[in-house]
Amino acid sequence: MIDHFQYNAPVILTFFFLSLLALILNIATKAKSNRLLFMSYRSSPFNLLTYVRLFTHVLGHYDWSHFRNNFLIILLIGPMIEEKYGSFNVLMMILITAGITGFLNVIFSKRSLLGASGIAFMFIIVSSLVNIQAGKVPITFILISMFYIFDEIWAALFKKDNVSHISHLIGAVCGAIYGFYIM
Repeated sequence: MIDHFQYNAPVILTFFFLSLLALILNIATKAKSNRLLFMSYRSSPFNLLTYVRLFTHVLGHYDWSHFRNNFLIILLIGPMIEEKYGSFNVLMMILITAGITGFLNVIFSKRSLLGASGIAFMFIIVSSLVNIQAGKVPITFILISMFYIFDEIWAALFKKDNVSHISHLIGAVCGAIYGFYIM
């Protein structure tokens, strides 16, 4: 039976399972594990976990709905990107985007940051650039940018919610950079 399953996108699937484990820990510890390990926020620069959380915040999620919404996008788009660009490059995209998002949140915001939505937005933008040709801007990139990025700018400016619209925008910018210049 096991022979019939393929671990087809190792980085994406490992990211999924680590995040699922973090969610289970969050539920089991009544959110203490998120605060300790999977949430980026301003804390002492002398605490080693401050630096770890700059990256691990993408593993933590508030609840099942938060987790599901992020991973529906990541599991849909991620394997295609991993197949196109390779596991190492996808891992680097995730780590760099997480680090930038975590760092900028700690520097410029007093809010906690939790979840993989910045990674999901990065994948959305990268996916629109998968078939890019030299010197040409894909119309799909323009349309996706209009829908996602402009909505996030609007929400960041005018909505009062607990969503980190800035992390979505940072993820989108990272995705555009990867798509146009690195890949």
